[in-house]
Order: sequence, then structure tokens, then C-alpha cells
Amino acid sequence: MALLYFFLLHEPPEATRLDELTSETTEQATPAETDATPPTSVMIDVKGAVQQEGLYELPAGSRINDAIEAAGGFLPEADSRSINLAVIVLDESAVYVPKQGEESSELPNATPGGSAEPGLINLNTATEDELTELPGIGPAKAAAIVAHRTENGPFESTEQLMDVTGIGEKSFEQLKELVRVR
Repeated sequence: MALLYFFLLHEPPEATRLDELTSETTEQATPAETDATPPTSVMIDVKGAVQQEGLYELPAGSRINDAIEAAGGFLPEADSRSINLAVIVLDESAVYVPKQGEESSELPNATPGGSAEPGLINLNTATEDELTELPGIGPAKAAAIVAHRTENGPFESTEQLMDVTGIGEKSFEQLKELVRVR
């Protein structure tokens, strides 16, 4: 009778092993996280009347003020009133701080889409709001552009804009001089 008692209190080793194998298999079958997370940082080029010109990595959502602080702040001769410090900096954009009395023709301040040329929107970095500034691009088409680059990777040429649902040759003709991919 004592022998029977032993078997009732202890599970056979195979059952324990099966449980371990089942839990390992379940853990491995969990789907992996996707890499579709938004960028956590941006790179911005700060030039002009700042303590230390250069390329700075800032957290996504940073403002021009943060970029200037990263560059050590304004030089005494900087024309700080000519810059909108509240503008959110975009990846691959540049900020130029002019000196007092200087006309800032070198670079505009953090242009949309990270472009160094005023008015050109970078299809690979522009937000939906920035894309809606383009003629004929409303919220739906802007969302389609962002979705296309998320699903298919960055645009290699501006002509690939015609691959986006709702943008044909006629729309592209209006946009081709206003957009860039690099």
C-alpha cells in the first residue's frame, strides 16, 4: 500500500518534461514585434552664429531651440529674433542662425521635409501635415504616401510617387518640381 501512495503523490517524469516542452513551444510561437516603430531620434545640421556648428542627434519631436542648445547656444552676435525656436526639427534638416544685420540667404530654418531648399518636400521624411501643403494632396493622399513608404520602403525617385494610390501622371506633373527623395 505504501508503494501505491508514492505513485499518487508524484507525477511521472515524462509529464513534467511534456509540460516543459509545451511551455517552451508556446513561448517560441509568440509573434515577434514588428520593426514599424517610429524613429526615436533625428539628425540635424546646425550652422551659423552658434557656439559649436555641427551635426546633432536629438530626440524625435525636438524643436529648433533644442538644436541650438545642443550646439552650445547662440553667439553674442546672433540674430535670435529671426528664428522661430518653436519649430519641430525634422530628420535631415538644417538650421542656420544668422548674425545680426545679416540676411540669411545661406539656409532656411528647418524647412519642411528636411530640405535645404525652401518649398521642396522630402517624400521620405515629411509628415502627413507637411504633405498636405502640396497642391492636390489632402489628408487621404498624404496618408497614402506615408503608408506607401512604410510598406515599401523609402522612395528611390520622385517618379515612384505615381505608385501611390490616387496619384497619377497629372497629379505627378503638378508635384514633381515641389518634392524630392534625398
